Amino acid sequence: MLLLGGGMIFIFHKAQGLSVGSSLVEEDKLDLATTLLKPRQMGSSAIPDGRMGLDIGSDSIKTFTEALDTTKTIMWNGPMGVFEFDKFATRTGAIAKKLADLSEKGVTTIIGGGDSVAAVEEVGVAKVMSHISTGGGASLELLEGKELPGVLALDEATPEPCQDSYAISRRHQFNPRTNHVACKPQLKFHPA
Repeated sequence: MLLLGGGMIFIFHKAQGLSVGSSLVEEDKLDLATTLLKPRQMGSSAIPDGRMGLDIGSDSIKTFTEALDTTKTIMWNGPMGVFEFDKFATRTGAIAKKLADLSEKGVTTIIGGGDSVAAVEEVGVAKVMSHISTGGGASLELLEGKELPGVLALDEATPEPCQDSYAISRRHQFNPRTNHVACKPQLKFHPA
């Protein structure tokens, strides 16, 4: 299930032929948005010319919270509106509180991106989220299956597999990406 809000929604509105006023739209992604909309058309409201969409509406909050109740894992990337302004912060706050409630009930909640992290911190629910990362773009790339340079560098820095035949101990580490156990590097102290 994919729930869209915030600035990302306007490209989908435009792909449906709705007016988006002066809201920002990535014109080069219109074909992709049209393709993604084909399986299921969504209801939405047109934005008058000269106006800008700055937050999701109450119907969207109801739809989102009902849909979130059916999930076991949630990845949130990007606020629902321009939450930096109090007038447009309540619905982003409502989503953050809903995720916190679900997280406390055992749902895995992953918050990706600096703005989303700022939103959950602003509402005071950051500590109950399962995972938080200010690397929103990197989080999305990881979900896409792309290789991240930093993760690759860590894999390449992993020591060779241990030749020891005894059971895994604290001086060993398992790397799930390379699927092997390696000896942890031994730190040595060299006095001056």
